[in-house]
Amino acid sequence: GLTAMAFGWRLAQFVEVHKLGRVYAAETGFKLAVNPDTVRAPDVAFIRKEKLAEVQKGYLQIVPDLAVEVVSPSDVYTEVEDKVEDWLEFGVTVVVVVNPRQRTVKVHRSLTDVKVLTEKDALELPDILLGWQLPIADIFA
Repeated sequence: GLTAMAFGWRLAQFVEVHKLGRVYAAETGFKLAVNPDTVRAPDVAFIRKEKLAEVQKGYLQIVPDLAVEVVSPSDVYTEVEDKVEDWLEFGVTVVVVVNPRQRTVKVHRSLTDVKVLTEKDALELPDILLGWQLPIADIFA
């Protein structure tokens, strides 16, 4: 929870100042499919303001532009990978996986376009958050 908050708080500040959209916290459900229903709840999510008109009450029936998953001590890596695949399959632009144990951040733009960042790096997502930068070390401080 602390790691997710560190990420989400920094993201939300930037998004609010620049009026870019909304940042959602853990337990916000996104309904990705019906019959059978597929609902995912990332630890942090961002939706651009252009898509906010589509947001309704209940489970959000649109995909976020950014989904952040924080690997918790009880997570199984294959389950985290399944979540990443779901997010990408349903159209999320970027999926970020934060791993506190390894102190790394993986940025997924597709199943094959994956970039690993360490505490020496900074996360930048100019295609969806122009000007935002998050030093990886700040997430784990």
